Amino acid sequence: MNNKSKDFSWIGSQENFVDNPSILQLNHILVGRYGGNSNAGQYKNEDGCLVWHNIKENWEFVILLDAHNTTESAKIILEQFNKEKCTIKNLLSSPVNMNFFNMMENKILSMFQSAYFLSSCRRIKGETACLIVVRKDKYVWWFSVGDCILCLFHPQLAALGQYQLNQRQFYEWIGQVNTFEQEVPCYTVGRRELRKGENHLFLTTDGITECPNEPYANVIDIYNAVNNLDDERSIWKMLRDIQENNVRDSTTIISWKVNISKTATIPSNQ
Repeated sequence: MNNKSKDFSWIGSQENFVDNPSILQLNHILVGRYGGNSNAGQYKNEDGCLVWHNIKENWEFVILLDAHNTTESAKIILEQFNKEKCTIKNLLSSPVNMNFFNMMENKILSMFQSAYFLSSCRRIKGETACLIVVRKDKYVWWFSVGDCILCLFHPQLAALGQYQLNQRQFYEWIGQVNTFEQEVPCYTVGRRELRKGENHLFLTTDGITECPNEPYANVIDIYNAVNNLDDERSIWKMLRDIQENNVRDSTTIISWKVNISKTATIPSNQ
């Protein structure tokens, strides 16, 4: 395993991980990548991701991208966010209050709706799903275009059958085909309070859920995998399982755990 703590971004055209599962550790965050099996016909990887974190200020900022046709759409999104890194990190340094996530949403919308970004999208080939997740203090917030998956694993939620935070949306992209070119852009945002104790945030592209023989077709299968092993070993197992089941599509996983000491909301009669 590679151990690094600096800001990280990657697209599959830089290194495709075809036939070569890999895990990268970025402090407390794990990034698992597998490009798919060449004997199933895979020869490229069009996923991408970005990971920033600040332990002292108690936040993580991650982007997960699942492009198709080319990696160009993933590339221009990562370029846009790296260009705005200082502004976004200043926002992330702000106190958590009712306006914190509103400011984050407004900033992201201004980036995706800027004339420069829209013009760039018109000149590229292909489009991408895009999932942006911010965790600060005891809250998690997400901005999602398309079908990437965000899970929150916690024993209290699992006991009630809740594992996934966002709902996958199909026919929704950023790039050559672009939701932000519509009269009404379509995307999903959400925010959740984390529970007291250990919270496990798990993001993945859909290669893992659409693998032949469906070892991880449902998020409960992913939960059972990560619940039975430590984080690193569980990701290795999942990547090797899809490799053995001859998956073609690429899979990228971003996973980390957060311990929350503050009390979470509970019913008034408990």
